[in-house]
Amino acid sequence: MGGKMNTFYRNALCGELNANDVGKIVELSGWVDNRRNLGGVLFIDLRDRSGKVQLVVNEKQPAAFELAEKVRNEFVLSIKGEVVLRSDQNINKNIPTGDIEVEIQELTILDTAETPPIYIEDNDQTNEAVRLKYRYLDLRKPKFQKMLMTRHKTASIARNFLSDRGFCEIETPILAKPTPEGARDFLVPSRVQKGKFFGLPQSPQLFKQILMISGMDRYYQIAKCFRDEDLRQDRQPEFTQIDIEMSFVDKDDIIAINEEMIAKIMKEIKDVDVKTPMIRMTYQEAMDQYGSDKPDTRFELKLTDLSDIVKDSEFNVFSGAVKKNGSVRAINAKGAQDKLSKKGIKGLESYVKIYKAKGLAWIDVSDGEMKSPILKFISESEKQAIFKRMNAEPGDLIFIVADTHEIACNALGQLRLELSRKLEYKLEGMYNFLWVTDFPLLEYDLESGSYSAKHHPFTAPLEEDMQYLETNPLKVRADAFDMVVNGVELGGGSIRIHNQKIQERVFAALGFTMEAAWDQFGFLLEALKYGTPPHGGLAFGLDRLVMLLTDNDNIRDVMAFPKTQNHGCLMMDAPGNAELDQLIDLGISVDEI
Repeated sequence: MGGKMNTFYRNALCGELNANDVGKIVELSGWVDNRRNLGGVLFIDLRDRSGKVQLVVNEKQPAAFELAEKVRNEFVLSIKGEVVLRSDQNINKNIPTGDIEVEIQELTILDTAETPPIYIEDNDQTNEAVRLKYRYLDLRKPKFQKMLMTRHKTASIARNFLSDRGFCEIETPILAKPTPEGARDFLVPSRVQKGKFFGLPQSPQLFKQILMISGMDRYYQIAKCFRDEDLRQDRQPEFTQIDIEMSFVDKDDIIAINEEMIAKIMKEIKDVDVKTPMIRMTYQEAMDQYGSDKPDTRFELKLTDLSDIVKDSEFNVFSGAVKKNGSVRAINAKGAQDKLSKKGIKGLESYVKIYKAKGLAWIDVSDGEMKSPILKFISESEKQAIFKRMNAEPGDLIFIVADTHEIACNALGQLRLELSRKLEYKLEGMYNFLWVTDFPLLEYDLESGSYSAKHHPFTAPLEEDMQYLETNPLKVRADAFDMVVNGVELGGGSIRIHNQKIQERVFAALGFTMEAAWDQFGFLLEALKYGTPPHGGLAFGLDRLVMLLTDNDNIRDVMAFPKTQNHGCLMMDAPGNAELDQLIDLGISVDEI
């Protein structure tokens, strides 16, 4: 890297020097990682984002030595020196530059530094709130700099891949119209049109569909999105998507190109070969077998349906659930008998109740027999049928949930994940990619008594299910598909509705009057009148993708400037109060709370 401005200069990066550079005069700049004064010799570890290198200066260079004695950790230095080999006894095999050092000839202190409030090292255990307050120091740590570079490389690979295949990067607006699900929108008041609000987009969905109508038949964008919801470990109020849309395609076309892109990213960043085509399973298969629409298939422990066996059982918990059109499902934790105590099993009973299950039945299999508090209510023939279907062997523990089909599947699906943690299944180094397809088009909310879209209201129904849209909407499946890896939804997509009449029918199924549909989405319905190509697309969560690529389970660690649980930025102390003049200008009054 050439160039020179005042006393700051650099023609090499610290972490890129090696034995091939011995004899070269180099100019380096960076931060002091460590300093050791051994009397007549002084060692400094200089760090930049590429890594660190050891500098050495002795009293034979009096001006540089005198200045180096003043140096402390996190001072910013610029030096000029010669690359030399270290002596055999001083080689450091723990860093890439460990076989060389740089003998300082000239040294400049570009800036001093106070003692940092956090340690600038990867194993720093400082409280996260403190680290987020001093995020600029946190980001000096090698692991975070590596993460940011991985994030950059991921976005670059995606951009180049899509550009090479004819996609055009197009920016869509951040200031848009609030959606009907406005409780999740961040609102921005309009100064010019007082009393009206923009909504920050939860997705560029409608804009990219409009682009397909416009004839821009291959679009992509690294898009910033916003969602005002309670945060979890893998969610933030602002997040980034690799957003894609294509015209004149079907589901297979979209799946194929996205498989190719993800395989390329995994190979270039993780050196992992992703097998394509990826496995596909329907939503119904995923729920029935794994109790989740984002199944972790790195371990078996599948759900088994026992409803037909116990539908006439004298044990009313089981038979009653079946008679109410519910389900009795079970999983067999092979060999778990010696790993889970009675207290541990009690804990699992409490765990499934978090997911609305009324209870958890269990059966301990020992020497070909079964032991359980529920067995006295179950006939011998039912016991043997359960034994056979569950492939029960001595040492196994069988867990059973009887409830509505949805609760039974979901509770057991969560239980299988909890068991994988408690039983310490070996899952490292595996990346099980798959597609989940044919989602329900709609969901029904008992509390509100209304339908909502499983994905979004612009997803096309499967053609063979269109006949049920008015008469039995819950039977309608969507032409939708999610890419899942290791129990995490990496991206979701669908074929979109490209016919105005079908879009109106879907709005009606969601409870919109035609007047309300046109008031809210009239621009889309109007656009659909003028020749719309079949189209569809997909969006990957860039943050979740980087979590996967960096083996990270906290989304805050893969974002440069994340928010806290209550949507705050501790570094900037945001959100903050607006000045009274600003509020008056916007026509807003704020009540004191």
